[in-house]
Amino acid sequence: MDAITGRVDAGRIEPARPIDGSPDALCSLLSEPEWVPIHLLRPADSPRLSGEDNHHTEVLAELGGSLPPIIVHRSSMRVVDGMHRMRAAVIRGEDRIRVRFFEGAEADAFRLAVTMNVSHGLPLTLADRRAAASRILTAQPHLSDRCIAKTAGLSPKTVSSLRQQLIGDADEPVRIGSDGRARPVNSAQGRRIASMLFAERPNASLREVARRAGISPATARDVRMRLERDEDPVPARLREAEQGWHCRQQEQPTEENTEERRTPSIQAVAVKQGRFRRNPTAMLATLAHDPRLRFTQSGRALLMWFRAHVVNSDECESLIRSVPEHLTGRVAQLAREVAAEWISLANQLEDPEARRALLASAPEQREQAL
Repeated sequence: MDAITGRVDAGRIEPARPIDGSPDALCSLLSEPEWVPIHLLRPADSPRLSGEDNHHTEVLAELGGSLPPIIVHRSSMRVVDGMHRMRAAVIRGEDRIRVRFFEGAEADAFRLAVTMNVSHGLPLTLADRRAAASRILTAQPHLSDRCIAKTAGLSPKTVSSLRQQLIGDADEPVRIGSDGRARPVNSAQGRRIASMLFAERPNASLREVARRAGISPATARDVRMRLERDEDPVPARLREAEQGWHCRQQEQPTEENTEERRTPSIQAVAVKQGRFRRNPTAMLATLAHDPRLRFTQSGRALLMWFRAHVVNSDECESLIRSVPEHLTGRVAQLAREVAAEWISLANQLEDPEARRALLASAPEQREQAL
C-alpha cells in the first residue's frame, strides 16, 4: 500500500494518512497537471453553504484562454477546488479539463478546499468560513486553534469559541500547529520546567530552554521576564485552566490516572521514566546503613544534611497549610528553585565525567573510609 495515497495495487482504496500542519504540507501532495475527462469527476464537497454561483461561472466561461487546473481528490475523484471552472468548461463545450490530483486523506482534502477558497477566487462568506472551521474541528480536533484559523480565514479566538461550543474542554494533551509541531495545550508544566532550567543555568539561551522544556522561545522569554519580576512563571489563566483539567480528571477517575493525580507534576523532571518511586525517608534509612557513610566524617555529615533537607508528603501538607495566602506564589517559586538545585545535584551524580572533574578539582576534600 502507498503510504501517502492509501492506495493498494489491487485497486482497493484505503484511508490515506492525514497530513498535519501548514497549507504548504497539503500542497506538497498535489500532482503535476494532467488532462482528465470531465465525466469522470464528481461534484465538490464544497465549503460554500449556498453552492456554486451561476453568475461567476458564466463570467469564467466568457473569459478567453485556458483556466488554471482544478484540484481533485484522487481516491474519490471529487473536485476539491475549481467547481466554477469545471462548470465553465462544460458551458464552453469542453469534455476534458486540466487536473492536479490531491493524494491525501479526505479530511485533509476538505481542509485544502477551504484554504484554496479563502486565498483566491470567489471569497467565502463569514458563515461559510465558520461552518468550515466547525467541520475541521469535528474531524481533526488535534489541530491547534491558530492552524484552523489560518485555514478558514478566522481569528484564533473565534475558532477557540467554536471549539468550546462543539467539543468542550476535551482532554487533549497536545495540538498540532501550522508548522507541524506538537505543542501542549496548557504550557503550565513546560513553564515550570523552564523556570527550573533558568534557576539552574541563568545564562542559558532561550532556544535551549525552550527545546528542553517543550515550549516556544517566546514562552521561554516570558518565563525569564516573570522570574526577573519575581512573579509566578505560570500566568493565572493557565493555572486556572490546569486546575479545571485536574478537577475533570478527579470527576472521571481511571486506573491509569488515579496515582498520577496524587503525584506532583514536577516529578516528571525529577524522576526518570521507568524508575520506581520510593519513600524518601525509607531511602534515607537504607543509606544510613552503608558503612562508608556511617563510619566516615563526611558520610555522617552527608546523612545529617539529608535528614535536614529531605521532606515527606506529611511535612509538605503541613507546610502548605502554614503558608499565608499572599505568599503562596513566592514560596512556590522558592520550592521550584530548590528543586532545580536538587535536579542539578542528581544530574551531576549520574554524570561520570562531571563527577570525576569535580573530585579532581578538590582532591584534598576526599576522605577515605575508615
